[in-house]
Amino acid sequence: QVQLVESGGGLVQAGGSLRLSCAASGRTFSRYHMGWFRQAPGKEREFVAAITWSGYTYYADSVKGRFTISRDSAKNTVYLQMSSLKPEDTAVYYCAARANLNVRSADYDYWGQGTQVTVSS
Repeated sequence: QVQLVESGGGLVQAGGSLRLSCAASGRTFSRYHMGWFRQAPGKEREFVAAITWSGYTYYADSVKGRFTISRDSAKNTVYLQMSSLKPEDTAVYYCAARANLNVRSADYDYWGQGTQVTVSS
């Protein structure tokens, strides 16, 4: 089992920045690929970014150049640095972990409870 706890969400003005954190506990964190997804009201959950256990990163086109995913294996934590935020980035952001490499798919093995990000215009 892997337990994931997100933090760092909040209210920010358009153009601002936030850093989300996801603390992992349980099985060996370094063996999992980690992803961030988001879900806005009335919309499906969508892929935001992912990082493999080796550090290779993937991004949705909508956030490329604005968001940066990283991981600190010593702290068992994955981060999502979000900059130049837009109102359309408003959503609940979820951290997730998976063993296989299909990182853009939503069928992850473990999920956090989510953290709300609200961007005001």
